[in-house]
Parts: sequence; structure tokens; C-alpha cells
Amino acid sequence: MVKEITIGKVRIGGGRPLMLVAGPCVIENEAATLRCAERLMTICNGVSIPLIFKSSYDKANRTSVTAFRGPGMKEGLRILEKVKQSLGVPVLSDIHSIEQVQPAAEVLDVMQIPAFLCRQTDLLVAAANTGRVINVKKGQFLAPWDMENVVGKLVGSGNDNVILTERGVSFGYNNLVTDMRSLPIMRSFGYPVIFDATHSVQLPGGKGTSSGGQREFVEYLSRAAVATGIDGIFMEVHEEPDKALCDGPNSVKLDDLPALLKKLKAIDAIVK
Repeated sequence: MVKEITIGKVRIGGGRPLMLVAGPCVIENEAATLRCAERLMTICNGVSIPLIFKSSYDKANRTSVTAFRGPGMKEGLRILEKVKQSLGVPVLSDIHSIEQVQPAAEVLDVMQIPAFLCRQTDLLVAAANTGRVINVKKGQFLAPWDMENVVGKLVGSGNDNVILTERGVSFGYNNLVTDMRSLPIMRSFGYPVIFDATHSVQLPGGKGTSSGGQREFVEYLSRAAVATGIDGIFMEVHEEPDKALCDGPNSVKLDDLPALLKKLKAIDAIVK
């Protein structure tokens, strides 16, 4: 049995039903972010799935220097705080440097360590010292058992509120593949595991100056992952993915989300 973690009104792990981490890849503006969060709350309430809202205030790892990165930390945290206060939903975002840790911890319920930074010891320790829940994306370059050392860095710093997220592993050029074995392997460490269904179908750098994606496979990978008994699912969603300023090709359209969540919830109920 994995550890149960409480995040506001959301509980993850401990054999509890599936929960959802979802939101647009990046904060595009305040109005769109609030509108997406409200829509997500309505959808999740309708299917009785707990929600943590996610969106990045800065996408520091972009393919091109001209790519849209977001509003920056100060403005982005202000918008996430507004989402949190107006809707009562826990919020999650990425941190990229030690300097961002304390300001982010004042707003975020879950601090996310991006995949390419998952081995950065100083960043992990600083995040752990805030006492916030820490979600670590498994690097595309790591085996699942390597994540036990990442857990050790966090727990060894006095914070066992740890979540691990699988987001695919590099498979040749501009491609990712998901090894479903990684999900039970990482859960064996004793902490909740989430499957990132949308980044797992990303094609990094696949469009030359931006990443591509194959959102048509999100449902199939999600169903397979939930069938392993994971604790949560992670999806980037957008009102109009083809117009999204970041990660549109692998984002799920909000209109398609209710039907997908119903399927995933049914699979989760059978497994658990």
C-alpha cells in the first residue's frame, strides 16, 4: 500500500480512487486560466473525480528561444492564487531554480520538479524543506528504479509528502515511449504515482522549433496506465488545443474530457 497524501480536500494514494491533475500547459492569461479551471471543476464534480489544477507560470525548457514561456513567476503565481481562492481547488506548478522555491511555496499546494531537473539535489532539498507536497516528473533519461534515489533525497530532507509522475522515456529521435512496468515499479517505493498521459504522447522538438504530439493516443495510454492501479492521472487540457500557445498537439480538448474520465473511472473501480 502506498502512502496517502492529503492536499486540501484532495487525497491521493492509500488505495483511494483515481484523482486528476489537469490544466493548460502554460498560463496564457488570467481570463483563460480562470475559465479553464472553472470548467475543469464542473467536469470533475460531474464525474466525482478530485482535481488539482495545474498550469505553468514559466516554461523554462522550450524548443526555441522565441517560444511562449508564460507570464513569469510573479504574475503567474498571482493568477494561480486567484484560481485557488476563488474555486477552492489545490494548485500545482513547476519550479526551476532554488530562488523560485520560497515565493512558489507561499501559493502552491504542490511544487513540481520538471523531468529534466529531477536529479538536481539542491533544488530537491530546497523544495522538500518547504514542507509542501512535492511532485517529481521522472526524467526521460531515467529508468524507473532510479527514481528511488530521488525519493531518498526528499525523504532524507525530512519531507515524505512525495508523488512521482511517469511521462515517458526517450525512444530514438523526437519520440517518447511509455513502459507501463515503470508504474508498479515506482509505486513499490511506497508513494503515490501519477501517469502524465499528455506529455507521454509529446514529440519533443518534433516540429523543428516546437514540439509535436499525438493526442489521439492519450486515451489508449491512459486506459492502460489506470489499469495498473496508479493513483492519479495528469493531463494538459485546453479549450482549443490547436490554438494553444504551448503543447497544443498533445493537449486534450476540454469538450472531450468528460467521456474520457468516465472510462478511466470505470477501469479504476474494477482494478481497486
